Amino acid sequence: MVRLLRAVAAGLSAHGARFAQRHGMHPTDVRAVTVLLDASGTGEELTAGRLGAALGLNSAGTTALVDRLERAGHARRVRGRRDRRHVVVRVEDHAAGLVGPHTGRLADRATALLRDYDDRELAAVRRFLTGMRDAAGQEAADA
Repeated sequence: MVRLLRAVAAGLSAHGARFAQRHGMHPTDVRAVTVLLDASGTGEELTAGRLGAALGLNSAGTTALVDRLERAGHARRVRGRRDRRHVVVRVEDHAAGLVGPHTGRLADRATALLRDYDDRELAAVRRFLTGMRDAAGQEAADA
């Protein structure tokens, strides 16, 4: 099971790297736009610090990332909607139109696969993936 999970992670990483290369982006930029799209989809606003934490970047790396995203027209720093004192990173429509279909196709395939699972099986998959996400986060915190 662990080998299969590593193979899935490696496959997803390679998928993202190929997309990034085709579009002249750094793989971390693609991951960042994906995180921003996911947050936007739930109405969440991310500060640069929260974006960096989601990607495992330090402060300097996060600043370089957001600067790069802004120069490429993929994101911009703006005042928060809920709290104007906060500066948040907002994904631009251009980036959403570029990265959204890339991640959407894979999400559509995952959704199609999950249709064959019953509620009990879905709960087990969710519990496993949540546990792995949390374990990976704990490993990062312990490092």
